[in-house]
Amino acid sequence: MSITTAQPGRPTVVLVHGAFAESASWDGVIAELLDGGYPAVAVANPLRGVRHDADHLRAVLTGIDGPVVLVGHSYGGMVISNVPAGAADVTALVYVGAFAPASGESAADLAGRFPGSSLGETLAAVPLPDGGTDLYIRQDRYHHQFAADSPAQRAAVMAVTQRPITEAALNEPSGEPAWQSLPSWFLFGSEDLNIPVAAHRFMAERAGSRQTVELPGGSHTVAIPEAAALVDLIRAAVAST
Repeated sequence: MSITTAQPGRPTVVLVHGAFAESASWDGVIAELLDGGYPAVAVANPLRGVRHDADHLRAVLTGIDGPVVLVGHSYGGMVISNVPAGAADVTALVYVGAFAPASGESAADLAGRFPGSSLGETLAAVPLPDGGTDLYIRQDRYHHQFAADSPAQRAAVMAVTQRPITEAALNEPSGEPAWQSLPSWFLFGSEDLNIPVAAHRFMAERAGSRQTVELPGGSHTVAIPEAAALVDLIRAAVAST
């Protein structure tokens, strides 16, 4: 039985959050997608490792009938990039303030390739029983670092509900990326403090982005206040594929 109810002429939009966020970060996007008749699934990304998380996403996709558009935010871009094109009926990749790695590249590599990221100085580390480390953004730094274009009250709730990522996941290299064989679309903010805007531009150009939307003043979570802009880009991806 399918997770969603397929709609004629409408792919299922599968939304994959990144580090320091969770599925509710897509609320505004989901509301607009449902209003437009698009079935959607907001995946609970484990944030344990690139291969681990991509395997989890592939498992979710087996429960969806029909075509799929994958949308990844931040580290979620690492995950959607590592789902092989033949693993499901994926027709398009949409990167939202997201990493689009080449083979062998990690999120940490790409964030540090160009100057401008201040994420490292905002992080708190929590040792795990297995010897690993979970990383959180300190709550008092979250609004400015992660969601400066969202209201302070919304950012405060996001800071409390953020899901940590393992340090190992941010340093794990990508496999062969799906964007080499699937069409891609990119949206990001010009004032992203996690991934420098120069890195976003570089990744979009390298991936052969069909359409690149750079929103002036947008933060790392620009799709929260600009949900309509992201849904417009998803619609463009659907129309093209």
